[in-house]
Amino acid sequence: MSVQNKIALAVAIIAAFAVVGFAYVSNTSSNEQHALAANAQVVRDGSHRLSTAEDEKAVLVEFLDFECEACAAAYPLVEELKADYGDKLTFVSRYFPMPGHPNSMNAALAVEAAAQQGEFEAMYHRMFETQKDWSHSQESQAKTFRGYARDLGLDMKAYDQAIDDPATAARVTLDKSDGVGLGVTGTPTFFLDGKKIQPSTEKEFRTLIEEAIRQ
Repeated sequence: MSVQNKIALAVAIIAAFAVVGFAYVSNTSSNEQHALAANAQVVRDGSHRLSTAEDEKAVLVEFLDFECEACAAAYPLVEELKADYGDKLTFVSRYFPMPGHPNSMNAALAVEAAAQQGEFEAMYHRMFETQKDWSHSQESQAKTFRGYARDLGLDMKAYDQAIDDPATAARVTLDKSDGVGLGVTGTPTFFLDGKKIQPSTEKEFRTLIEEAIRQ
């Protein structure tokens, strides 16, 4: 499947998952929603950078769920965009595990535990490259993810401690709370220089980026 077809597929799946996301948001009280919106940030100092541009002209942020088919469909395009615009465009990834995905939180915890050992990007890649192997299982895939951590050569004692540490889950939840406050209802959701964008084709995506880095 071509990259253009994959991004088209991603857009179609996003629409389906937006319903699930709306259910999550609608279960948040108006006061809670207002508080989240007031405190939400598109990028925080501790947000994970997939790459940092040497001559940064713009920042692209993706709120993602590692168990989301649309995110996996968009993954090859994101990699191409990094290769083509990475000298001027910084890429930021933020967690947004969706309630309809039984192992999305486990996946996010595993990636965050890897990030604490400097291996965010490696685990990020592993999750999307193997998504079909573990996604949508009602059984916990924590052991599978632990196997990925071992394959990456992580300190397994430190990894296990990070998985069990409430601060790791809090770090994931902070990203999701920001997303909810910013109006994220499905994944992937992209923000370019702080503004939500909804490109429907690869060409449109590239045009938006090129306009941003020219400014």
